[in-house]
Amino acid sequence: MSPGRIPGRRTASLLILLAAAALVLLGGAPAWAQSQSALPRVRLVATGGTIANRSGTRLSPGELVRLAPQIERYARLEVETFANVSSGQLTLDQWLSLARRVNDLLRDDADCAGLVVTSGTDTLEELAYFLHLTVCSEKPVVVVGAMRPPDSPAYAGAANLTAAVRVAAAPEARDRGTLVVMNDEIHAARDVTKTDALRLQAFQSRSTGPLGVVDGDRVAFTRKLEKRGGAQSEFDVDAIQSIPRVDILWTYQGASGDLIRAAVDNGATGLVLATAAGGTSGTQLDGVRYALGKRVTIVTATRTGAGRVAPTGESGRVTAVPGTLAADDLTPIKARILLMLALTKTTDARELQRMFREY
Repeated sequence: MSPGRIPGRRTASLLILLAAAALVLLGGAPAWAQSQSALPRVRLVATGGTIANRSGTRLSPGELVRLAPQIERYARLEVETFANVSSGQLTLDQWLSLARRVNDLLRDDADCAGLVVTSGTDTLEELAYFLHLTVCSEKPVVVVGAMRPPDSPAYAGAANLTAAVRVAAAPEARDRGTLVVMNDEIHAARDVTKTDALRLQAFQSRSTGPLGVVDGDRVAFTRKLEKRGGAQSEFDVDAIQSIPRVDILWTYQGASGDLIRAAVDNGATGLVLATAAGGTSGTQLDGVRYALGKRVTIVTATRTGAGRVAPTGESGRVTAVPGTLAADDLTPIKARILLMLALTKTTDARELQRMFREY
């Protein structure tokens, strides 16, 4: 090195590591090295989305981590890019590939404490629930995003990512399936939904509330999800070659049954009717009968944001729309995901209704 020259970042890092190695040889590692090595190890898998969408470019996972300098106080991070696109561009086949990758990482790496997945917020709740049903591990998977891009004055991505890593590293997060961490709140992937197009506090679990919070002193859980998922899930993505088509159709006054017919004729094997409380428009009934005659499974779900569509009668079917199944308290968007996976295993109505009761 020439006299007076300031060492570059790589050179400085090398000198620090050499000094640390020398200290080890002389009898012990420095305190910072000891503390870092004692931290849990967390894997970050990036898929893109607003959290990485800086104007004119998309940030790599490494660049995301550098925006959150406090993050290394909580975990040793390893990063990889699965995709770097807007969330709406991810296909269902990519969802399958992502679930397989996450399963492999958590199964094959015994020392990995947990995993964080970044996502765009428009489909974050969908991806999170899909992973909740398909990642069969006791280790936590945490899905995180940001409502504003990195060059916005109100960017919260760095804080959200740090909180997500803290949850993924927390022993208390084990055996809770996939979680969503946004705005310092911990939500169950099954219950959370995006409730606002722009506000930072957009992600909420309306009926149940969050599972816990991420505070300055610790990750604090206050309740546990009672439904199945995670390590208790029966869905094996390694056995799924493709995901069947399931469409969502709204029920409203004067809604036409022609749209139901069109979905069936174009390959839908399942349908979700987004209703108020399980009923449907009389003008849709011809479409419902047409779909059932084609052996298409129909599930009714509530679009209200709260409450349940409950099965009735010995058959477990909804009497308000004869021949259909009940989504319990799943939103239509979540009911679609469960039905897609359920149809890879069975078309038996009783078995399908059992899944909607248990998941």
